[in-house]
Amino acid sequence: MVFSVQAQQTATEAPASGTSLTQLADLLENEQTRNQLIEQLRAQVPENPGKASLLSAVEGMDDSLPRKVADSTQVFLTKVLNDLGHTADAVGAIARGEEVEGINMPRWKTALWNLALVIAATIVAFVVIRLLASRGFRWVNNRLKHAPPVEGPPIRRQGAAFLRKSMAVIAALLMDVLGVALAGIVAYGVILLIAGEGEVAGTFESLFVNAFIVVEVTRALVRTVFATRFPKLRLLAMSDEAAQYWNRWLGVLVQVVGYGMLLVVPVVSALFTTAFGSMVALLIMLGVYIYAVRGIWKNRIEVRDRVIERSKQASMAFFGTLMRLFARIWHVLAIIYFTVLLVVSQIDTDNALPFMAQATLQSIVAIVLGLIVSAVLTTTLSRRIHLSEDMRTRLPLLEARINSYVPAILKGLRLFTIVVVLLVVFDAWHAFDLAAWLASDSAQALINMLVHVAIILLFAALSWTILASFIENRLSGVGQQEPSARERTLLSLFRNAALILIITMTALVLLSQIGINIGPLIAGAGVVGLAIGFGAQKLVQDIITGVFIQIENGMNVNDVVEAGGVFGTVEKMTIRSVGLRTLDGGYHLIPFSSVDVVVNHMRDFSYHMGEYTIAHRENVDEAIYHLEQAFAELMENDVLAPEILEEITIPGVTAINERGVTIRVLIKTTPGMQWAVQRGYNRLVKKHFNAANIELPYPHTVVYFGQDKDGQAPAANINVGRMSSKARTAKGRATAAGHTPSRLTPAKEGTEDVLGNELEQVVTDEDNEEDLSLAAKPMPAS
Repeated sequence: MVFSVQAQQTATEAPASGTSLTQLADLLENEQTRNQLIEQLRAQVPENPGKASLLSAVEGMDDSLPRKVADSTQVFLTKVLNDLGHTADAVGAIARGEEVEGINMPRWKTALWNLALVIAATIVAFVVIRLLASRGFRWVNNRLKHAPPVEGPPIRRQGAAFLRKSMAVIAALLMDVLGVALAGIVAYGVILLIAGEGEVAGTFESLFVNAFIVVEVTRALVRTVFATRFPKLRLLAMSDEAAQYWNRWLGVLVQVVGYGMLLVVPVVSALFTTAFGSMVALLIMLGVYIYAVRGIWKNRIEVRDRVIERSKQASMAFFGTLMRLFARIWHVLAIIYFTVLLVVSQIDTDNALPFMAQATLQSIVAIVLGLIVSAVLTTTLSRRIHLSEDMRTRLPLLEARINSYVPAILKGLRLFTIVVVLLVVFDAWHAFDLAAWLASDSAQALINMLVHVAIILLFAALSWTILASFIENRLSGVGQQEPSARERTLLSLFRNAALILIITMTALVLLSQIGINIGPLIAGAGVVGLAIGFGAQKLVQDIITGVFIQIENGMNVNDVVEAGGVFGTVEKMTIRSVGLRTLDGGYHLIPFSSVDVVVNHMRDFSYHMGEYTIAHRENVDEAIYHLEQAFAELMENDVLAPEILEEITIPGVTAINERGVTIRVLIKTTPGMQWAVQRGYNRLVKKHFNAANIELPYPHTVVYFGQDKDGQAPAANINVGRMSSKARTAKGRATAAGHTPSRLTPAKEGTEDVLGNELEQVVTDEDNEEDLSLAAKPMPAS
């Protein structure tokens, strides 16, 4: 066990000199010797539990985030202090003229000279390639500048412009990266030409070429964002001054960090000591950190204002919201990023930059791809779905209903995209192990649950769409018999009941899928239903009566009915109540439990039943003749004649009383037109009775003058001559009291003044379509 003895001796001599510490560090740096040393140390631990408590405590440390932060901070501070001590020892040894192991200046002069040649050749080659590539950049910029506009709606034009610009930017980036690769190939060719023999030959040159490729590819990404010379290829909209400032600012950071950590630090470590290289790395990263934080804090308000102003011009509300959120916290995220870079670069110098580069690149790619996917989704789903003309005619609201699902689908896909991007970003920074989580049972259960929820929602939406489309097809009456008012009412009630049933069942199934036990909910619903059945008997009676009224076609919307003592037009019907609009405009809501009798004046046909009383002195046959003449004139009316189904029926005298003689008239009309016919006919009856001097009786008073015991009554002293007019009338043609005879004149053709508002539709076809459109709205998210 030579290595363990050597390690123990080295550890014992560690405080004595820096050389021993270097040897110990070399032993620990070798993974095999380090593992063997750890096994030897564990073997020497006593079996006494009390003495081994410290080791047990260390092994039992939790892996929580605060513990990791505390351990990392402790390692960082310990490493900085050790590097300071080692650097001081090495500088002291050089100052005393002592020879420090590993430092051989003559040996490195040749390597540094070769490195300078490679650097010069690479820079010249890169400048020439960039000059040649600028023509390609200019060509792409001009093509994008003079591209023809895209026709279509605004969202489609903006989406197409975004995709076109993205393709142009990607093409420019590929050309830029290709130029970097060509310059790297030239650099490797120069290395092969000047490489000499020896262990160190080509090491520094290879470090430079690797650093050059990393730095210049990163700068190519920065140039893609800001594009100072070609504004059309600029990924973010900003002024030329702002683009130049941020391109220069980020370029300095990338070059200092890249060349400093990938070239300067390894060269210094090789020329002097590892500790001295670590101190140089710390100084470089501290300078970068101060420079970055100063620039971020200085421009935080300006950038925030510009991003918020740019968000107002965003073509999509989703992008505008993201931009406003980013504007508020961008400086915090940037400071955290450079803080992590500083700490990681000192804790793990060898893997710091690869980790940061990989995490940054993965985050940027995830965010950019997320934005592109969101833009593609918005462009694709924003296009209105158009059905065929025949389908729109048969199912008038199907197209609107299908398009109403698009916003909800778009929001769901955007939310899914955001979650995926966040998980990828967290995985990039090792804050979340995405691969391990996807392989876990919890992830599989969550994914299965989301798939089931999506299938349930899809099935519910499909069921509602098919059902509502079938109802609309029947209500539209296209290619078939026009639906009756009863069918319209029943289909509307069925549609509402089906919507409630679909929403309820979908909510219960979704709750069961997300892990909620719906058994108690169903049992509770049964208990509540039983309680409602006992405690709300009136409500149950309303519903049952309403169902049977609908089944028996008792009334429909726009029918003129008398129900519950109210006469009016049916304006609204539910399963529980009916709303009547009376002639004075009042709206009466009548529960079906209060409806004992329904008088519907809109079934099949109607009758105008008129009873006309004439004086006792008049001839009944003459009066009937003039009633018939009035009906004959009524049949000449263009408005009312089509509404009369049969000839007039005059059953005869129905009453003889103190007022006079009553004659009944029956006129059969279309449903609901009895009132209009009544008004028109009454006008003509009065006209014909006036012309024929037929008296419509007034109330009569009998005056009794008394009599003596012999039965004789004194005559009334009435001067008939004074009471009568000077113009004597023919015998049997005396004017009726209170009547002014007039000649018959023809009625006005087509008069509509007899039409009332009994048949005015309180629910129009447009209202029906509006109700259908409201019912066609997508179900609320459960």
